[in-house]
Amino acid sequence: MDFDRINENPEGTRGNTLRQQLSLGGDFAAVAELFRLLDDSSRVRIFWLLCHCEGCVIELAEMTGMSSPALSHHLKLLREAGMITARREGKEVYYRASETPACRLLHNVIEKVMEISCPETETGNEKQVRASSEQIETVRRMHDELLQHPERRITIDELARQYLINPTTLKEVFKEVYGDSLAAHMKEHRMEKAAELLLRSDESISAVAGAVGYDSSSRFSAAFRERYHLLPKEYRRLYRKIM
Repeated sequence: MDFDRINENPEGTRGNTLRQQLSLGGDFAAVAELFRLLDDSSRVRIFWLLCHCEGCVIELAEMTGMSSPALSHHLKLLREAGMITARREGKEVYYRASETPACRLLHNVIEKVMEISCPETETGNEKQVRASSEQIETVRRMHDELLQHPERRITIDELARQYLINPTTLKEVFKEVYGDSLAAHMKEHRMEKAAELLLRSDESISAVAGAVGYDSSSRFSAAFRERYHLLPKEYRRLYRKIM
């Protein structure tokens, strides 16, 4: 960056612009409040997790290893700051990161910092980055194994540790190879597998839901209807007549 000394041109255009920006006390206070909320590593972990998935308190507590009361406290603070949103489904409340420019930027910052501190491979004292061909091969192997077990739910962070690849790199390479995010790609595969099971087996809806990674029949039915515009029972009844 090209820096100018303020004292060399105190009344110049740049100096006036800086003064105007410094006068925006409320804007700086809002930024400071966001960083204050992220001065706790547990909240950073929760916010990062909710940038990648949606979950209720029980699910999030299990994934983070936190107690439900502690997790609920952090969720309340993040929600009050507008960093996460919530929706109710039956008796459960599901949380996810807000789709705002500020939240997307914070998500990127967190992952960039993690990328710096968590290199993909190290040989001796020299940090090395894997060749693109190796990254692609790793992601393809991971993809094939995930398709064999659609009932498994595993986070980006867990996959990154399992396959020894940086989380950001994993997401970028996956999208480059398969044209979509890992979450969207797996959701599509799960719905296709569910449709196949509905037509070719007599398993209950809850059993089909479990076979494709959903522990809640209502969440599965909502996802299935979003993809096929029919509830699972309606889909089975309609298309079995056609077969």
